Amino acid sequence: MAEFFGPRLYSCCNCRNHVSLHDDIVSKAFQGRNGRAFLFSHAMNIVVGPKEDRHLMTGLHTVADISCGDCREVLGWKYERAYEASQKYKEGKFILEKSKIVKDNW
Repeated sequence: MAEFFGPRLYSCCNCRNHVSLHDDIVSKAFQGRNGRAFLFSHAMNIVVGPKEDRHLMTGLHTVADISCGDCREVLGWKYERAYEASQKYKEGKFILEKSKIVKDNW
């Protein structure tokens, strides 16, 4: 019988603060500032910065940088608003850059 060790997590690369659950990944096919990024439906133990409009690869979005709640490392951003109808599914979701997170409990 398999033992249960708790959920698979992603943690801040800098201080190992838990920032998201593997089960909350929506897509792994995103591009961050520094390479690949994952889209998550939820994030935890983070600080959301001020909103700003940014022109991203998929058009204009209102986003807010997200940082680790412990060490303040910038980990990605939150989509606050998408102006294109085809991009509305991103609203309220979080981009975490693959280079800024590490697997925990795998």
